[in-house]
Parts: sequence; structure tokens; C-alpha cells
Amino acid sequence: MNKSIQHIVILVIGLLLINILAQKVYKRFDLTSDQRYTLNDASLQVVKGVASPIVIDVFLEGADFPSEFRRLQTETRQLLEEFSAYNNNITFNFINPIEDEATRNQNIQQLNQRGLTPMQMSVQENGKQSQTVIFPWALASYNDQTVKISLVKNKIGATQQELVTNSVQHLEYAFAAGFSKLVNPKRRKIAILKGNSELPDENVADFLKTLGQYYFIAPFTLDSVATNPQKTSKSLNTYDLIIAAKPTEAFTEEEKYVLDQYTMHGGKSLWLVDAIAMDQDSLFNEAGKNIAVPRDLNLTDFFFKYGVRINALLVSSMYSAPITLASGSGSESRFQQFPWTYSPLAKSDSKHPIVNNLNFLKFDFASPLDTLKNDIKKTILLQSGPLSRLEGTPREISLEAALKEQDPKAFTKGEQTLAVLLEGEFTSVYNNRVKPIKALEDKTKSPATKMIVIGDGDIIKNRIGRNGPEELGFDRSTGQVFGNKEFLLNAVNYLLDDDGLINIRTKEVKVAFLDQLKITEEKAKWQIINIVLPLLLLGLFGFLFNVYRKKKYAKKTV
Repeated sequence: MNKSIQHIVILVIGLLLINILAQKVYKRFDLTSDQRYTLNDASLQVVKGVASPIVIDVFLEGADFPSEFRRLQTETRQLLEEFSAYNNNITFNFINPIEDEATRNQNIQQLNQRGLTPMQMSVQENGKQSQTVIFPWALASYNDQTVKISLVKNKIGATQQELVTNSVQHLEYAFAAGFSKLVNPKRRKIAILKGNSELPDENVADFLKTLGQYYFIAPFTLDSVATNPQKTSKSLNTYDLIIAAKPTEAFTEEEKYVLDQYTMHGGKSLWLVDAIAMDQDSLFNEAGKNIAVPRDLNLTDFFFKYGVRINALLVSSMYSAPITLASGSGSESRFQQFPWTYSPLAKSDSKHPIVNNLNFLKFDFASPLDTLKNDIKKTILLQSGPLSRLEGTPREISLEAALKEQDPKAFTKGEQTLAVLLEGEFTSVYNNRVKPIKALEDKTKSPATKMIVIGDGDIIKNRIGRNGPEELGFDRSTGQVFGNKEFLLNAVNYLLDDDGLINIRTKEVKVAFLDQLKITEEKAKWQIINIVLPLLLLGLFGFLFNVYRKKKYAKKTV
């Protein structure tokens, strides 16, 4: 009796100790092979010091979702549970904005006004197809600030399953970047170079508006180099990044030297350069043609020293975006899309955080890049499709080319490099050369820094619509949104990222889906197996058991 009491007391004390320990020590275990529920250290660092509530409203809610999007909904919920478990100031709610028919249209209008556009999806279940509207968005609020977070990662030509897989991979970065925008004040400064006939403000307005949510942005003219190079250089060195958006006038040696010394002092740079003078708009004249000629920006030796060369050639590719032209005349005229090889679509199979899981990018009259041997690390970010060719200049470009059928056998040059990342310690362009400006504090070797060179300036150019600048990457004629803006934003974030947030984009998540076609075809078979087979097994068991009982008791009777 005493031993029993002792065992009970020990058991009670042990349970109490386990409960006390469990309250003090909290641990979650991620048993998935791809560690999808393990948050990146950079994500944890963002939310670590959050002392005020972050409230997240997720609009990915509904009863008639496609099965793939129910999976995205589940993954979103589980990810937010991980954030909430790490910091209980993070709370979230799933809301169906179109559940109430009385307020449905009003809610849709309000969400549209905030930039939360709906998606119309096909739902195929039980062999029947229907349409449903979903809002794959979330709003995160913190201290009277609100940011919108897109939950869907679009990709041209992707199926619903591929769309959801891409979106699941992108979820952690989307939320971490949104939280960072809320809790981290702006601290980096970006200079937009002016003075060499770069793109006008209205043509870069959409990208700069997006960039302004993360960084301080200001125009910077190099005209003052001629009068006061020391002050200009000193002012430029206070910026963390410079962006050259399609300069069309040649740089002077003095301007190049100031830019070179900016790099030597550790500055980062993003160069969007047109080596060929040709714009699509210049073709819309009475003749429907124009002459493409090389554009001399006096930057050949500048980039050559850093390890890259922009060739004065045009990339023409069978994998390209169409051009919209009017056919017919008068009341019979209508707009049609034609293949246009001078608008190559670029992509990358690299897992680099800038381009991983990225949509196609649209280029216009792009030039190929060559990488040169030196001590700088080079990463090819974007390439044209495998069916590409190179065209020399000067040459005539005519809209009639869009009407001609192209022969794939003529496109034999393979994938052409269109964007390169340079990283390392750069050597000055003016090392062992006469300096254009003697009064500057000259440096011949830079600390570790980064630079991205792109062989097209139009990649950053947004169109101007009736209501002002359109979204960068949006093609009005096709309704497609290319990945130009996301790529450029990733590029800037990578160049300026010192907390590793951009590296979350390299996370790979494998999402398994059921085969809906197979489900429809074999539904009856598996229903029969699941309903009839248990009954048959039960009947067989009853029969055998009855036979066994008869034999057993028959022997005893005898």
C-alpha cells in the first residue's frame, strides 16, 4: 500500500515538473524534408523586436476555392502560425470579402481602390468546370501603417498547380519583406543619375514609386562635375546606390572618373544601358521604319576594366513578346498582334535570389553582354531564349518584319546574356592612367562592392496611359504583366541588402498535388472499393466465424 502511494506521489510530482518545464521551454519541430515551416534567420530578425501588434488580414478565404488554392490557403495559415509562435504580437485573420452578397460589390470596389485586384479562377471538380473570384492578398497593419502583400506569384504560361507552387515558395519572402517595410525605417539613399539624357521622370515613375517605399530617392546631376568636381564627388559618395536609367548622351572623362571613384569608395550601381539607338516608338511613322545605329556613351573602357562588355549588336529571338499593329483601313481597321523578334523575353534557371522563381522579362532592342576575365565574380542573371540571333548595326528596322514568317533555322546563336552581376574588389578604370581631375582623393582599389549591368535601358521604362504612368511590365495589348519591376526591385534589394532578407527567395518548397483528371476518371472505382470492400470483408469474416463456431460446437455435441 505504501509503495503504491509512493508511486502515485512520484507520478504526480513528475507530471507537475513536466508541465512547469513545458511552460518555460517552448520548441516547435519541423519534420518536413524541405524545412518549409522553418523560418529564415533574416525573417526572425525582422520580427524579433516587434513590441506593438502587427495585425494581418488575409483575404484568401472562401468555400468554393480551387483545390490548389485551398493548398495555398493552408500554407499561408501555417506560415503565419510560425511567425505568431515566434512573436505573439503578430496576429492574423482570414476574411472572405465577398461572402455577404449585400456588401460584395462594395467590398470589391474598395479592395480594387487599394490595389488589391481579384483573380478569376476556373474550378474543376467532379468533372464540372465553374468560375470563382478570389482575392490572393493580405493587408498587414502596424502603428497606423498598412502594407499590401501579394500571395500569388504570377508566371506566364504557368498552370494553376505551378502558380500555387511558385506562390508557396514566395510566401515567406513576401511576408518578411512586408513586415520589414512596416517596422524598419528607411536608411539607404539612392541617386538617380541625371544630365546625360536619361529616361524622363514619367517613364520611370512606377518603379521609383515602388522603390520609394523602401529607400530615400533623389535625382543627382553630373553637370556640376565640370565646375566643381570635388563637391560633386563628395556628394555622390554619400549615396549607397546609383541608378543610370538609359543614358543617351556620352559621358565625359571627368564624369566617368567621378563615377569610377564612387565605385572605389564602395558605392553600388545599377546600369541600364542601350548600346543601340533605336526605340519602338520611332518606327510608328509614315514609312514604318527607322535606322538602328550604335550609340557611343564613352563607357566601353569603363565597363571593360570592371569585366564586362556591351556589344553594339541587336538580340533577335523567336522567344519574344508580340507587337500590336493596326491592319485594314478606315472603319475596317483593327488591331492585331504579330511576332516581334526585337522584343526578346528573358528568363533564368539560376537559383540566385535576384532571379529565382521570376516571371519572364520583356526587353526592347537589347544588346548582348560579354564577360571578361579578371578577379571580379560574375553571375549571369538573364538570358534570351535558345533560338536567338545577333544583328549588326547600322541596319534598317521595319515594321514589315513583323509580317514575315521567321525561319527558326536562322536563329542559331543560342542564349544571349542580357544582365550580369559583378561582385568583388574593383580596380580603378584610371589605375596607371592620367587622371582627368587631379584634385580628387584618388583610390585605385575598392572595398568589396557590387554592380549590375543590363544591356537594355527600356527594361525600366513604363508606358504612359490616359491616366498617367502605367505599371512597369504591364503590356496593355496582351494584358500580361512581365517580371521587369520585380527583377529590378530584387536587384536593388540585393545590392543594398545587409540583413540577408533577399536570400529568402532561394528557398525551395516542393508542393504535391492530387491529379484532378485521375480523380474524376477513377472516382467511381475508389468509391466502390471504399464502400463495398469493407462490407465484403465484414461479410466474409462473419461467414468464416460462423463456420468456425459450427465446427467447434458440433465436435462438443458428438
